[in-house]
Amino acid sequence: MSNNHKKHNSSHAEHQHDHQHREEEHQHDQNHKSTHEHHHHHDGAHHDHSSHDDHQGHDHHGHGHHDHGDMVSDFKKRFYISLATTIPILILSPMIQNFIGVDWRFPFDQYILFALATFVFFYGGWPFITGGVSELKDKNPGMMTLIGLAILVAYGYSSLTVFGWEGKDFFWELATLIDIMLLGHWIEMRSVMGASNALEELVKLMPNEAHKLDENDNVTDVPTSELKHDDKVLIKPGEKIPVDGTIFEGNSAIDESMLTGESVPIEKEKGDEVIGGSVNKEGSIKVTVEKTGEDSYLSQVITLVREAQESKSKTQDLTNRAAKWLFYIALASGFITLFIWLLLGYQFDAALERMVTVMVITCPHALGLAAPLVIAVSTSISAKQGLLIRNRANFEGARNLNAVVFDKTGTLTKGEFGVTNIVPQEGYEENDILTWAASLEQNSEHPIAAGIVNSAKDKDLQLKKIEEFESITGKGIEGKIEGRKVNVVSPGYVADNTMDYDQDQFEHLSEEGKTVVFLLLDDELAGMIALADMVRETAKEAVASLKEEGIHTIMLTGDNQKVADWVAKQIGIDEVYAEVLPDDKANQVKKIKQKGWEVAMTGDGVNDAPALATADLGIAIGAGTDVAMESADVVLVKSNPKDVVSLMNLSGKTYRKMVQNLWCAAGYNIVAIPLAAGVLAPIGLILSPAVGAVLMSLSTIIVAINAKLLKA
Repeated sequence: MSNNHKKHNSSHAEHQHDHQHREEEHQHDQNHKSTHEHHHHHDGAHHDHSSHDDHQGHDHHGHGHHDHGDMVSDFKKRFYISLATTIPILILSPMIQNFIGVDWRFPFDQYILFALATFVFFYGGWPFITGGVSELKDKNPGMMTLIGLAILVAYGYSSLTVFGWEGKDFFWELATLIDIMLLGHWIEMRSVMGASNALEELVKLMPNEAHKLDENDNVTDVPTSELKHDDKVLIKPGEKIPVDGTIFEGNSAIDESMLTGESVPIEKEKGDEVIGGSVNKEGSIKVTVEKTGEDSYLSQVITLVREAQESKSKTQDLTNRAAKWLFYIALASGFITLFIWLLLGYQFDAALERMVTVMVITCPHALGLAAPLVIAVSTSISAKQGLLIRNRANFEGARNLNAVVFDKTGTLTKGEFGVTNIVPQEGYEENDILTWAASLEQNSEHPIAAGIVNSAKDKDLQLKKIEEFESITGKGIEGKIEGRKVNVVSPGYVADNTMDYDQDQFEHLSEEGKTVVFLLLDDELAGMIALADMVRETAKEAVASLKEEGIHTIMLTGDNQKVADWVAKQIGIDEVYAEVLPDDKANQVKKIKQKGWEVAMTGDGVNDAPALATADLGIAIGAGTDVAMESADVVLVKSNPKDVVSLMNLSGKTYRKMVQNLWCAAGYNIVAIPLAAGVLAPIGLILSPAVGAVLMSLSTIIVAINAKLLKA
């Protein structure tokens, strides 16, 4: 690997790779859209085996992984069916009839009520019960446990009253609670993107088939999984390399930018190693298989991502933390109420009714909507700003960030070449040099050519017509324009032909990690052109804004130190870690976290995936690979580093709104629990369930209005 870094500037051919960067950027945007659509399409696909999914999904749910796109439709269906069943439950409830002053009682009506409520309890309440069980298994009670407790107590007690126990039933409370909680979960899931497929996306990078060679060099196509150590494979131009191996015949430029972050395609020849998943650009090569399956580079990245995701999924978001407290409060206040009423000499059934009322009231309906409505508003605001939030718990934490780590290639830079310097020989103008070079390069396909041609177009220079054109491997290109012989060649060619040029200037440009090519007119040196991976203008502004907020900016890159330092100087970044291998990126992020800092990582390639999954907040650039997007918590659709700043601001505002809403929801509890427990019973004041219902509706409405007031 390190040799390749050193070969960075060695020859023009080193960069010959179809200038796909532009198309790739576009392609990724397309991919990105399709990934997004895929999630929505996915939603419908799952809803038949819902009970099974429920369990699966909710296992995660307790962990704050609200990412199950395929469960959205399931919650939606459960909500509508439960809502339809709730209407007859409300009509049949004696408590509701008393409240509106009618008597619609008829024989056996309570059994019909019991049957309908049983259906809502099992059908609508099932996700909460299974979710509660898995939260308790993890010894981490949250929202699911709280809802599960309330509906279990309400259902159990109400069923007893149907079959002869003295007391009033809570079936209406049970049904409305389940409806609102289902609605809240549906809104929340719909607003947060679909399931995380990071690992599937990584696996997709590997081609399914390889061209295997036998002893006589005959090719047979075999599945990649069947390749063994020391097998021989052929890789044609434009194909992905199926396995890690060593070239034994042929040479080519290999684009490893997706995997290693090295911005320039690397010229490889016999004896060099290639990585599975990278793209062979120009020549056919034959490779001996070295590592397959678990040992391959990509498999190791997959393992790193999986480990990082598992360690991170333990974080709970704000509502779950609030629900955890309410769960303990519900249990404690319920039992305290029961004992005090019994101590005061009341009948067990009266004491039990108080206890049940307290436990059911502790799970406020408003809590079910407090967060989801804020999330829905915040997600739509963020989507308009080009931010896709995939992991809520980590997005909530973005307001506390101390450091933002940026990957260089593709994140701070565009991942495409542009002209940075033109050094003309005496008698030539800068624009002459660029016009001649661009006119010759317009037929070529590599990134350097694209960079020179685009720079000429940006300056509105008229390109000349080419009469002849040929590419000289390893040396550069040659053509005939307006009857003159024109060459654009590598430093190697100039050195071989002992031409005079400004050595100091050349050294200085190379030190900055720039690629330098020379223009010859009729075999005379006319000037040199330096190119580099272009820095995104928005990156400078982003770094400046982050510094104003007192946040450290750090750059991590697989590229060489000189290139990294040059980019960092242009952008104004403080700390630089260069030549970092992908598995080290995650370790570097861990080291920064060990300072006690909250760290965000911004990246775009496969090599960034483990670090994105390790950081407190992983931010992927939308123009990057699907893998990076799938391992991130937030995706910046516009690929604009400045959005990192907007993201932190929005996180702070969203969090404040959620805290306000949770106080509104819990505020109702703070008043209702003591009243329901009968604190004012001595003066004849007990919170009747009907009044409780009115208070509950009010707190729910306040929460909904407050959520709508969130502004970007």
